[in-house]
Amino acid sequence: MPRTSKPLTDTEIRKAPSKDKEYTLWDGQGLNLRIKPNGSKTWIFRYQRPYTKKRANLSIGNYPSVSLAIARSARQNYLSLLSQDIDPGEHKAERLRQEIETHESTLKKVALKWFEIKKGKVSEGYADDIWRSLEAYIFPELGALPVSRIKAPQVINILQPIAARSALETVKRLCQRLNEVMVFAVNTGLIDANPLSDINKAFKAPSKSNMATIKPDDLPELMQAIARASIKLTTRSLLEWQLHTMVRPSEAAGTRWEEIDFINKTWTIPSERMKKKRPHVVPLTTQAVTLLEVMKPVSGHREHVFPADRKPSTHINSQTANMAIKRMGFGGRLVAHGLRSIASTALNEQGFDPDIVESALAHSDNNGVRAAYNRAEYLNRRREMMNWWSNYIQHSAEGNLSLSAAPS
Repeated sequence: MPRTSKPLTDTEIRKAPSKDKEYTLWDGQGLNLRIKPNGSKTWIFRYQRPYTKKRANLSIGNYPSVSLAIARSARQNYLSLLSQDIDPGEHKAERLRQEIETHESTLKKVALKWFEIKKGKVSEGYADDIWRSLEAYIFPELGALPVSRIKAPQVINILQPIAARSALETVKRLCQRLNEVMVFAVNTGLIDANPLSDINKAFKAPSKSNMATIKPDDLPELMQAIARASIKLTTRSLLEWQLHTMVRPSEAAGTRWEEIDFINKTWTIPSERMKKKRPHVVPLTTQAVTLLEVMKPVSGHREHVFPADRKPSTHINSQTANMAIKRMGFGGRLVAHGLRSIASTALNEQGFDPDIVESALAHSDNNGVRAAYNRAEYLNRRREMMNWWSNYIQHSAEGNLSLSAAPS
């Protein structure tokens, strides 16, 4: 028979004395108050588990912190769960687990887990740019918040000052990166939906502009500026190295001595440093090898060909070339990435096979079989083309003492 009890009163509970042994006062419908010899009074809900019908006890809290009214309210909630065949103990444990998970799943912690996957799909330089942007603009205000509490208005408020100074490209990238983090949170079960899916619509789209570059006919002017510029030897060598090898700024800045094969005159950039995550082999011309010889006394004992000035154990910043180009008076006319365009234009105008040019620029080929064939078949043809390009650069630098000047 179910236990029948007279409902307790606050006065009865308050005056209940401690005894030599633990004893129980019953309020009915599974709610009781256990009183220990030390005088502590604990609310307990006693029930039968759904399906198994085994007895179980669920602690509600201590009196007087948990009043009689609160204990009865908890009992009513538990009885409601039982009427739906939900175990109150399991329900409480699951809610606690979710609360802990929510507080531990902050935006920064979730972003870090996403980034561990993301950085394996992009170049090292691009990965660094992604993380730096989140640390600079997003984490200071939102990093400690659980992803479940991140809402679109919060993010838009943070991005508006950036948009106000016309840095719309930065806003666009931050929107994209935050969306990827939140999609990761959805896919890992941390949130049900991405609340930031349309935040880019709160801002103007950045105007599309071509990469600033100069025509091949202007190359003599550039070579003269490089020769006369008041820049460090490492920076000047980096500029000429990037020009001769046709690689991206971050790939050039991160050049390692171990990647250079002096015997076969090749430079193999590993996949993790390439934008398209594929290894890239650059045939080295006589002029390119000369640049390496120039740098040997400076960095031959180090990991990187172009070491950073203040921290030589690391490589030079990929933006160093851009800053040097600006100081030389080419601001608005040319950026470091535009050096590749000069080569592309000159080579295409000369009539080289466009596929060979694209291969030299490490542009992706969606046909995997053809791409593999190209890498093997095109190397000799690329070497011939690269030799022409280096000679073109040397001719443009005539009279300006290029570091890469090959002997006549």
